[in-house]
Amino acid sequence: MKESNLVKGLVKKDIYILGIETSCDDTCASVVKNGTAVLSSIISSQDEFHSKYGGIVPEIASRKHIEMIGIVIKEAVEAAGTGFNRIDAVSVTNRPGLIGSLLVGVGAAKAISYSRRIPLIAVNHLEAHLYSNMIENPAISSNFIGLIVSGGHTSLYYVDSEKNIKEIGHTLDDAAGEAYDKVARYLNLGYPGGPIIDKLSRKRNLSLIDLPRPMIDSGDFNFSFSGLKTSLIYKTKKDRNLLLKENIPSLAASFQRSIVDVLTSKTIRAAKEYGVENVLVSGGVAANSELRREFIKKGRENNLKIYFPPLHLCMDNAAMVACLGFYRFMEGKYNNLNIDVYSKSDI
Repeated sequence: MKESNLVKGLVKKDIYILGIETSCDDTCASVVKNGTAVLSSIISSQDEFHSKYGGIVPEIASRKHIEMIGIVIKEAVEAAGTGFNRIDAVSVTNRPGLIGSLLVGVGAAKAISYSRRIPLIAVNHLEAHLYSNMIENPAISSNFIGLIVSGGHTSLYYVDSEKNIKEIGHTLDDAAGEAYDKVARYLNLGYPGGPIIDKLSRKRNLSLIDLPRPMIDSGDFNFSFSGLKTSLIYKTKKDRNLLLKENIPSLAASFQRSIVDVLTSKTIRAAKEYGVENVLVSGGVAANSELRREFIKKGRENNLKIYFPPLHLCMDNAAMVACLGFYRFMEGKYNNLNIDVYSKSDI
């Protein structure tokens, strides 16, 4: 991956950051050079352990992190070809997320920081998602609208010219990815629901069922997707023919179309209201093919530049944590070994 001249100009020597991410169910480690060059990105997925429950079981997640954390970190350092001796700092997610999962990653980061005598940098998982776009576009570090859309979060942020991050909207109930999982479970499609519904939606008949666009005209930038799931369930109970095998793709497509309409509409409106031309979309649902197509279309219609991370950086990963850690390192913003973990965000 190419390194930007902008980032090269910031550093007197190459800076290598080890990133660790364990906020939910994936155990991740990555080595990133100068904030843009991803030398390694290792992800140990737990999907097979949680799929039979139709969602993440926190106790299982934390136990699997304990089993995998050492292996994943070692593999990331070896794949990067750096060895621990060339690592300048370790960056780790300490909020928001599952407490048991966060503790594993932070504990490992503290041990590396102490034993290698290198800085420890604690970062916010949501802010790291915003920075996932900057790995390939480092010049866009301020003055943009950021949409984070995943299984645990659906939030809108305004980042001003001073890089101050302000939350301007969030989900009031189910996040978009969570709604995907619940609808997929109801339709017996499997887990995780997002990729399955996205694939099914390509064989669609959108006229089969009309679903609401929750809060699309609410006047604010908040979201609500629980009622959308309930509406789909209500309609299928009223008309059982909708659950016939041949109709499932159309149900999935109608559900997805409603979510995409709400996400794109509110985000584009936020960009206009705050007078920015850049929109950064991130999080697991940012990999959704229809969401990407619709954002690009609406961006073109409204003279906005839309950015997505590469597909492999949409899901939880440690490269984004290392990227944010690089900027914190350059600013001299380090943390002590007594840092704690938190279930909620602070941005």
